[in-house]
Amino acid sequence: MGIKMNDKEDIEIIEELDTTGLFCPEPLFEVRNLSESVEVGQCFRVVADDPAAEEDLQRWAKRTETEILDFTNEDGILTFIFRKKK
Repeated sequence: MGIKMNDKEDIEIIEELDTTGLFCPEPLFEVRNLSESVEVGQCFRVVADDPAAEEDLQRWAKRTETEILDFTNEDGILTFIFRKKK
């Protein structure tokens, strides 16, 4: 499944993780496990509804040098698109 990001790049999402209903630190653990199973350069989407997940996942991405390609917060539903960089 591909999505267009800013009409510049065609991103292929290889995995999608829905962590809605999970609360800190569970979304972070689930994302970390998923990240270990994807290859460098691959992209994955994460959906969460825990307000703490926004900051937790942004910190995790910075710490692991995972790129955040897109982030939205629509009515408390957080959606991240990540690209594994290393």
